[in-house]
Amino acid sequence: MRRATAGARLRPEALYWVLEVVDMCRWLAYSGSPLLVEELLYRPAHSLVMQSRHSDLGAVTVNGDGFGLGWYADVGTPGLFHSTEPAWNDRNLRELAAHTVSGRVLAHVRAATGTAVQQTNCHPFRHGRWLWMHNGSIAGFSDVKRDLVLAVDPELYPLIQGSTDSEILFFLALTLGLEEDPVTGVARAVGVVEDVGRRHGVESPVQMTVATTDGTTTWAFRYSSEGRSRSLFHSTDISTLRHQYPDLPLLHDLSDDTRLIVSEPLGDLRGAWREVPESTCVVVRGGTEELVPFAPAVPVG
Repeated sequence: MRRATAGARLRPEALYWVLEVVDMCRWLAYSGSPLLVEELLYRPAHSLVMQSRHSDLGAVTVNGDGFGLGWYADVGTPGLFHSTEPAWNDRNLRELAAHTVSGRVLAHVRAATGTAVQQTNCHPFRHGRWLWMHNGSIAGFSDVKRDLVLAVDPELYPLIQGSTDSEILFFLALTLGLEEDPVTGVARAVGVVEDVGRRHGVESPVQMTVATTDGTTTWAFRYSSEGRSRSLFHSTDISTLRHQYPDLPLLHDLSDDTRLIVSEPLGDLRGAWREVPESTCVVVRGGTEELVPFAPAVPVG
């Protein structure tokens, strides 16, 4: 069985089965065979760049308020590229994607929900080796923002660069233990947001799909206070697909540990995608993925 080697260029069609996704913003989290970023962003039939112009499953069709890319290479911290240009119209993104190879990539197209269109508001956000991106919103954010900011560790507060609810949620999770235990850290952060929101009369404070990674493991969360969360899918095991489709050589260009988590599927190969259930965290580590229940942690005191 052939495996992709580091730096190898995969055939563009090798990613078609993995790519088809949906929502208010759209995002993808990739891990596995090192590949050119353009083969994730541009080559699939329903690529993330295509979704920026026409999303099938999103709350809005067009996600043109900026783009962000995070990737890991052989340096200590992940690289970042942010642009306020629509993804479909960004020549610098096209150039970068055609010359960047990585085995772990986060990418996000933004539809702004009330905060400014500026580079510091583009996802993913970075802290040390950690990346974070979010689709959804904190309801009543202008009313609850002050209380949420005051809950952020004073040592972390100066590192907040933008004005989005998504970045505040990230720094709350960092404050509450993300780096030690991501599931617990996010659960505590969501619990704080729900507690603050409801004290301000917000019935359903949280709507989110979130992806975060330390460069080795990826955690993705699907949750909303009302139980009607934004769409989220994860790819199935490639070795299983090889058995189902033995005549598709493109599947042999991807290593067994290749995984994608997406807002909307990037392709329509039957059996390639599974919907992430409500109130669930997907943990992708190496060639395995685990689905664990997710619920906010009620703040103490």
